[in-house]
Amino acid sequence: MRGETHAINAISAGRPGLVAVFALIFLLLPSAVWAAAVTVTYRDKLERVVSIPLPVKRAVFLISYELIPVLGVWDRVVGIGRWGYESDLLKAARPDIRHTIPSAGSGTDVNMEALLKLKPDLVLTWTARPEAVKFMEERGLRVIAIYPDSIGDLYEVMRLHGRLFQREKRINRAIGEMEGLFRMVRDRVARIPEGRKKKVLYLGGKATSVAAGTGITNDIIRLIGARNPASAIPQRSIDVPIERIIAWNPDVIVIWGNAKYAPSDLTGNPQWRILEAVRRGRVYKAPEWSTWSPRLAPFALWMAAVTYPEHFNDVNVGHVADGFQKRVFGISPGLKN
Repeated sequence: MRGETHAINAISAGRPGLVAVFALIFLLLPSAVWAAAVTVTYRDKLERVVSIPLPVKRAVFLISYELIPVLGVWDRVVGIGRWGYESDLLKAARPDIRHTIPSAGSGTDVNMEALLKLKPDLVLTWTARPEAVKFMEERGLRVIAIYPDSIGDLYEVMRLHGRLFQREKRINRAIGEMEGLFRMVRDRVARIPEGRKKKVLYLGGKATSVAAGTGITNDIIRLIGARNPASAIPQRSIDVPIERIIAWNPDVIVIWGNAKYAPSDLTGNPQWRILEAVRRGRVYKAPEWSTWSPRLAPFALWMAAVTYPEHFNDVNVGHVADGFQKRVFGISPGLKN
């Protein structure tokens, strides 16, 4: 404001007749020019400080694309990561997505030629390929790299999207819905004594790849009142020998929903049959839901229900998940499992 005041004073001193006109223009600017000049500055997961001018009009979502229907900004999406085409949620929200929104590769293999043709104001990606982020940046693109390692991190990423697309109210409503489901889970598992908490092992793309002590999955295992036997390992995930899994002897095993193997691959394997979870038939394939999305909340409910069915036997998880998705995303693709 100080610079603008000096400008008015200078005009007043030189040509008083222009003061009224200048003042009128100045009063009109906040709803136009000043709004367009706003920027969001953010330190991303690669410790890069990025400033993004608002409003964002041309965005490429190589990641976090399940936030698009939450934000309601389909008209500002010019490109998407190819795995977005496989999302049941996005296909329900935008059945023609594969034909109307081009792909620019993915966060791990960006198609730079396609990306540059899209002329985005902003590229949202993840941290798997820092060199790809640098490559994009060197070509004049504004890039934010995300990797939420906790529920709190996910909320921060969601709020960032709300600021970038000026949809803060929508994001706050989504977070409120998530907190409602998390609260239901916490309230029900709070009565479980420490000595009766289940050991839950979460397996990734390989049967010997386990979720360790860092990351959203470990956060969810704690939230549902269970123990992660791999939590002492300070990594997001790690490949371990089967002998270590046998030593952990989990009560429940959950397989990542996008893994290319099924519970039967474990239950039919003699090496796995000695585990408590396998002997008791407590091996489950998770829904194909992104945990970098508001669907983390119904995922937590599902995981709590398979871990402690006696505490959730009155809850229709599919019905609750459908209602949540309708309120948060505006659609209800149904529970895939």
